[in-house]
Amino acid sequence: MEVTIKGLVIAGTKSGSGKTTIALGFMAALADRGLKIAPFKVGPDFIDPGHHTRITGVISRNLDGWMLSKSLNRQCFFQNARRVDIAVVEGVMGLFDGYDGRSEAGSTAQMAKWLNLPLILVVDARSMARSAAALVQGFENFDRQVVYAGVLFNNIGSRRHLRYLQEALEGQVRMPCLGGIVRNDEISIPERHLGLVTQQDFALSHENITRLANMIEDSIDLDSILNDLAQSPVDTTFSQPERPDFATAVRIGVARDNAFCFYYQDNLDLLAVAGAQVIEFSPMNDTSLPPDLDGIYLGGGYPELFARQLSANLAMRRQIRKQSEAGMPIYGECGGFMYLGRQISDLEGRPFPMTGCFPVETRMLTRLKALGYRQIELTCDSILGGAGDVIRGHEFHYSELSQISNPMDTVYRVTPRAGNQAQPEGYRINNTLGSYIHLHFGSCHATATHFVDNCRLYQRERKNVL
Repeated sequence: MEVTIKGLVIAGTKSGSGKTTIALGFMAALADRGLKIAPFKVGPDFIDPGHHTRITGVISRNLDGWMLSKSLNRQCFFQNARRVDIAVVEGVMGLFDGYDGRSEAGSTAQMAKWLNLPLILVVDARSMARSAAALVQGFENFDRQVVYAGVLFNNIGSRRHLRYLQEALEGQVRMPCLGGIVRNDEISIPERHLGLVTQQDFALSHENITRLANMIEDSIDLDSILNDLAQSPVDTTFSQPERPDFATAVRIGVARDNAFCFYYQDNLDLLAVAGAQVIEFSPMNDTSLPPDLDGIYLGGGYPELFARQLSANLAMRRQIRKQSEAGMPIYGECGGFMYLGRQISDLEGRPFPMTGCFPVETRMLTRLKALGYRQIELTCDSILGGAGDVIRGHEFHYSELSQISNPMDTVYRVTPRAGNQAQPEGYRINNTLGSYIHLHFGSCHATATHFVDNCRLYQRERKNVL
C-alpha cells in the first residue's frame, strides 16, 4: 500500500518577514489539535530548529540544497516524515535566496520542488496596500514550477487593511489569500547577534506556545488549508540505517549546554551510525569529563556569553587540555574552537582563560566578521578525513583570532568566492582540530566514519597503555 504524507513549506519574501513566528504558530496550532508533526528547517540554522523541537516534541532536521545533495535531502525528509500526520518546513531568507544570485542552490524554492511540497508565502504587509499584489504576482510568476498553497499577510494593521489587500489581489494572482495576522508585539522571541535567542536560553513557555497557536487559529481557516493539502507519496526506498551495539561503540563526548548548542542532528546521527555512542556533557557545569571517552566534539554556540562560567570551571579546562596533549581526537567548530584556544576577550576587552589546547586568542567584535557557505578541501590526512576529501559547511561569527603565539598546522583549503584566493584554515595540534566553519558531515560520506575510526584507534592505544 502506498504511503502518503501531507506537508507544507512556510516561506517569506525576505528575511524578517515573520516566517519563523508563523512557522512556530502553525506547529503550535497543529500540535494543539493532537497532530504528530515532523519539523524541518531549510538552511544552515541551529536556533530555529530548537524552537521547533520545543513545540512539537520531535527533533527538527536541517535541509540544505547547497551543502547536501538532492538525494540526501529527500532521504532526511522521508525518513523522518513517513510516520507523522503532517510535515512543516520552515524556509530560509527570501523564497528564492540561496548560495548566489545566479542559481536556486540552497533556496527554499529549490527544496519545495525537490520535496514536491506546496508553500505558504508570507508577506510583511506593514505600510503596504495595493503594491502587495504586484509583489505577490512577481513571486508567483518568477518560477512557475513552485506550487503555492496561498499567501499569508503578516503585520497587518487591521481587518480593514486585510480586506484592502484581498481586493488588490483579485484578478491579479492565482494563489488564494489565506488571511492576515495583525501586528502583536507580545508575540516575539528575543534576538541577539547570531539571530534569535536559543531554546536553551529562552524556552517557549506553555503560555507563549498557546498564544502562537491562537494567532494562527484566529487569523486563518486552518481546516481549509489542511483539507486542501494533497497527499504526497512517501519515497520508501530510503531505509533506516542500523546503529551498532553500544558494547562495540566508541564513546564520544559531545558538549551540550547554553554555551555549546549548535549541532546538526544529522552529524550526531551519522557518528552513531559509524559506531559512536554519543555522551553529552557540559563544559560549563560538569566538573569532569564523562569516563572512558575516546573522542570529544565541541560544537558552536555562545561561549562569549558564558565566558566567565567556562573560565571558572578550571577542572574541566585542564581535563580537556590533558586529553588533547594525550592525543585524543578532539574536534571543535566555531564556539568550540574558541573554547579550545588560550582565551576569549569580550567586547570590553576582558580576557577569560580557556583550555589552551591551541596557542590562539579570540576577541569579540561589534560587527559581523564572517557569514556564508564554505567548501573545504582537506590538504592532508586528519581526524575528519583523508587528503583531498571535500566537505561543505557554513561560517557565521562576530569574533576573530586576535593572536597566534605559536605556529600551527592547517589542514583545510577553503574554496573562495569568485575573485578571492583560497585560504588555509582548520588548525591542528596533536589530534585536536579546530575551525570557525560548521561542517555538515552529510556532505562527505567518509567524514563521520573517519572521525569514529580515529577515536577507535585512540581507544585501542589508550587501553593498551592502561
